[in-house]
Order: sequence, then C-alpha cells, then structure tokens
Amino acid sequence: DPLWSRGLGDVYKRQPVLSTLVAEVYGPPEASYDELIQVSKRVRSELEQTEGVVDVDDFAEANYQRWQYYVNQDKAAALGISTSTVAQTLSMAVAGSKVGLMHIAEERRPLWIQLQLPRSARSSEADLLALTVATAKGQLVRLSEIGSFQTNQGDKTIYHKNLKRVAYVTGEMAGRSPVEAILDMMTTLSDKPLPEGYTAELAGEGEWKITVDVFRDLGLAFGAAMVMIYVLLVGQTQSLTVPLIMMIAIPLTVIGIMPGFWLINLFSSPVAGYATPIYFTATAMIGMIALAGIVVRNSIILIDFIETIYRNHPEMSLAEAIIEAGATRLNPIFLTAASAVLGSMMIVLDPIFSGLAWSFIFGIIASTLFSLVVIPVVYFLIKRGGFSRSDA
Repeated sequence: DPLWSRGLGDVYKRQPVLSTLVAEVYGPPEASYDELIQVSKRVRSELEQTEGVVDVDDFAEANYQRWQYYVNQDKAAALGISTSTVAQTLSMAVAGSKVGLMHIAEERRPLWIQLQLPRSARSSEADLLALTVATAKGQLVRLSEIGSFQTNQGDKTIYHKNLKRVAYVTGEMAGRSPVEAILDMMTTLSDKPLPEGYTAELAGEGEWKITVDVFRDLGLAFGAAMVMIYVLLVGQTQSLTVPLIMMIAIPLTVIGIMPGFWLINLFSSPVAGYATPIYFTATAMIGMIALAGIVVRNSIILIDFIETIYRNHPEMSLAEAIIEAGATRLNPIFLTAASAVLGSMMIVLDPIFSGLAWSFIFGIIASTLFSLVVIPVVYFLIKRGGFSRSDA
C-alpha cells in the first residue's frame, strides 16, 4: 500500500448555507457519480442562463494527479529503515510537523515551531526523492534508493445527502429576488425535463430554504402574538368584540409596509448595471411583528378615550364622543408616531436591519393615518345600536 499521497483537491468547509441558490441533483441508484455530474452540468448551464443569477458553480472536482511513494521492502529491511520513518520524513517535508513551542515577549500566545521544507525544495518528484533517511548504522540514504513514486488519477469527492449521492450546483443573485430565479428554473426544468430517474431540488441547502423556514417560524410567532394580544385585551375590556376593533390597526400596518417597499424600490439606483432593490426580509418580518404591539396602543388609547367621554358627558351622542376623542388624541398620536419614525431612521442605512427600519416607518405611518379613520368608524358601526353609557 502507498505510504504517502498528495492530492490537489479543494478542502470543503461546512457553512450554514452553501449559497443563495443551490440545486441538488439526484440520480437513480444504479447511475455512476460521473453520470450524475454530467446531468448537474446541464442544470448548471440552465442556471447560468437564468436572469439575475451570477457566479454559478458546481462541486464537481477537476481531474488531478496524485503521487504515491512505494517502498522497496527488501532494500529498506536490509538497511534497517522502517516504513514509518520514510512516511514521517515525507510528511514533515511536505505538510510540516510541529516540534515545539516558542515564547516571545511581544506575542500574547506561544508560537508553534514547525519544520517544513520550503516550497522550492518540495515542488517536484526529483526534490522529494533527494530527501534522505538514516539507516540502522546512521548512514544517510536517499529515498530514490529504497523506493519510487508512481503517478495515478486522484480520487474525487462523492457527496451524499440522506444516504443518496448528490451533485451540488450553486449560484448567487444580482439585482433580482431568489424567488423569481427559482420560479424560472422550475419552469425551465418543467419544459426541458432531466433524464429519467434524475431530479433537481431547488429548496435544499441554499439560502432559499433558510428563508422559507424563517418566514414560516416568524409567521407562527406572529399568529401566537396576535392570540396573546387578543387574550390580554379581552381580560382588560371584558368584551369579545372591542379587542377585535382595537386590533384592526395591525392589518392596517401591512397596507403601509408592502406598498412602502414597492415605493422605495422605485427610487433605488443600479450598481454596476444591477438593480439594488430592498426586499421584505426576515428582519422586516420581525419589525412587523414588533409593530403589532405598538400600533394597538393607539387603538386602546383612542377607544378608551371615546368611552370615557361618552360616559362622563351624557349630553353627547356616540358620534360626537368619537369626534371629540379623535380631535383630542390626534396630536399625541401623531407625536408618538413621529418619534417612532425618527428613531427608526437611524437604522435605515444598516445593510442587515434596514428592512426592519422600513417596516417600522411605513407600518407606523399607514397604521396611524388609517387608525384615526377606520377604527372610530368600525367602533361606531358596531356600537351604535346596542351601546349604553353603563357599558362604557
């Protein structure tokens, strides 16, 4: 068996996601990995032609040569040289070996002392064969005298997922949403199907899968937050309908957030020929969830003020009490919204949390404006027929 081998393949380091777009190509069990690679090359070609997709690559390794050193056991045994000594010598020359620690006053940590031949002295087969090892009698013998190198084709990495062979094709996005690119690729693979038994999954190890999982979890969190807010308001108001009126402000934020992102992207300028849109990201979703508790506050204060005025002023009708409450609370509500918007402006320039800031800004503006009209109107329509002053 060879004592030492040297490969030129890349080292694969595990990352949270492989890339923004990842196509996982699977084949039938009887197919060879080379056949799987050939199908993945076709997927790569289709991905390269998809609008907005750049830096397309795959995990197919190029062919490379591997050197294997074989020891002539008879010669080595006659000279008293063990195979482990030969292997250790080659390993130290090429990969290096840590032999101790060095303590330097200027360094905070001790430094390893590593013995290794310079690249110029280990860059060819002749250089390595010129290395020497000691015999049992202390004499130095060149490696060329007790063995030789053989060159053969290096083994390629075979990737597996869920016990199945897989070939990865990756890509990044420029000026376009990954959702659009994935939909285009699904259409392309539908029109030009892969050979029988082969499939290409686009929701695997890419950023797209993480995005879907995050939005799913945040959606569940948003629903749980709505339920908790409703339960708290029911306990406070002792009513099943008034909390629903108060919570109308929450969907009103969506009316501002979604068109707001569309509006801000109308003014985005391209960079190097690519559009630079601001997407509704996970941080924007977090901002929308946090906004739910903030905008409900205005509804609570407004409705509570309506009921207080209606209860304390018998001469006023419900409609007059609503108008009076709106006029009285208009300035404080606007000031509260303005302070929240100005506070969020500081986060707009952050590349990660800008989505959260825009969610706050557009959501608060829309919810504030609509809440002053929609909530009083809905409250009046529900309460005008069966609302007495003793209920307030």
